[in-house]
Amino acid sequence: MVIGLARTYHFFFQRHKMRGSICFFLGIGIVMFGWPVIGMIVEAYGFFLLFSGFLPVVINFLRRVPIIGTFLNLPGISGFIDRIIGPHSII
Repeated sequence: MVIGLARTYHFFFQRHKMRGSICFFLGIGIVMFGWPVIGMIVEAYGFFLLFSGFLPVVINFLRRVPIIGTFLNLPGISGFIDRIIGPHSII
């Protein structure tokens, strides 16, 4: 692993990320037991919970990419994204 086992363990098992970790690993287990669609939905929800703090950084980066940024800065779409991630700030 690139970041190491200790950092991976600390990332997944922080107190405020427990719900995301449980959903993510539970989704993997559900897929293994033969319910792939339900498992992938639970897994995606856990993934979103784990990485939702990183979402504003990704959106602000994408706003600076030429074609995608033009689309994300359109009046209706920009307002919708701002409601999801909060007001965009300078990185």
